[in-house]
Amino acid sequence: MYYGGIKKFDVADGPGVRVTLFVSGCTHHCEGCFQPETWDFHYGKPFTEETEEELLAALAGERIRGFTLLGGEPFEPENQRTLVPFLRKIKERFPKKDIWAYTGFLLLPDGAGGFIFGDRERNAIPQTEVTAEMLSMIDTLVDGEFVLAKRNLMLRFRGSENQRLIDLKASLAKGDVVLLESKDR
Repeated sequence: MYYGGIKKFDVADGPGVRVTLFVSGCTHHCEGCFQPETWDFHYGKPFTEETEEELLAALAGERIRGFTLLGGEPFEPENQRTLVPFLRKIKERFPKKDIWAYTGFLLLPDGAGGFIFGDRERNAIPQTEVTAEMLSMIDTLVDGEFVLAKRNLMLRFRGSENQRLIDLKASLAKGDVVLLESKDR
């Protein structure tokens, strides 16, 4: 996996001060994307053990509330397989810090108490062997492609009105999508 950037003091992509990783690779190609260079799966630098240690060191700061994954697309299959072991490390070292993730896919109940990802037409897309584990480690998921016609600069933590702020822990417990109810919306 490659990544396009790291922010060690981000206040735009989730509540509080956060460490943010912008992964590379995205097949959505949303019109008006703020980082189209990250569509390329080889944009930026390789994600290495040194990159992981740099991020973990940044997360150790007392003022850091949590970690955010952006893209590109963190849920592209190639990215999931690299991110899951890293997210495990975050959860082990910093169990009180929250994890947010952004995805252009839609989170859809699978009818059996779990979830699948879908596209704009709500068609299921391929899942990987680590998708469920990745979802289990994320506290808040912002889902849905950026839609230029629905762009709204007044929204907090998202760019277009179709995107949802999902309380993923509550959603997994209920087996249905639970929107985040917060003054941070």
